[in-house]
Amino acid sequence: MGFYNERILPHLIAVTMRHGELNPYRERIVGAAEGRVLEVGVGAGANLPFYGSGVSDVFGLDPSKRLLEMAAKAGPLHPLEASAEAIPLEADSVDTVVTTWTLCSIPDAHAALTEMRRVLKPGGRLLFVEHGLSPDKRVRWFQNRITPIWRCLAGGCHMNRPIDLLIREAGWKIEKIDTGYLRGPNPATYMYEGSARPG
Repeated sequence: MGFYNERILPHLIAVTMRHGELNPYRERIVGAAEGRVLEVGVGAGANLPFYGSGVSDVFGLDPSKRLLEMAAKAGPLHPLEASAEAIPLEADSVDTVVTTWTLCSIPDAHAALTEMRRVLKPGGRLLFVEHGLSPDKRVRWFQNRITPIWRCLAGGCHMNRPIDLLIREAGWKIEKIDTGYLRGPNPATYMYEGSARPG
């Protein structure tokens, strides 16, 4: 979230929850990764301790050199200093793509999701946990009203992105998705968690 992953999300919800409450999401999503992994928006590397023995390599993508240097200290990592809209990997080169609280802040989410599909091997999976547009009318109204301001203040973060729709429109087939509110302010804590394969 924010400029990717670890920048804005802890800031946004720290006033109402402990950062450790995100760990069950990390355990499920990151723990399901296999083989050669591309993590989009690796940030400072908070996910790295959650990768299991089935992972051979982690390529951590982030536009921030400083955060990549921090991530390299958190665990084994192949750092990629680049944007998600232009991933510097060959086509069909990774087994799993992981995004955690990242799609909200990528300027062109459709282009990024298309790039993720390009680098994924046939049969590979996208694993994601993101916050986004709520199904509740009152919450959606607030999200839509505050996002233009919040986006400017919070590194490009969009509270109102329909994550499932964005994934499908970029050519993915969602195979599993769970949604619901995390404890905290509703506009910022409606979560989409699941997996998808190229459609």
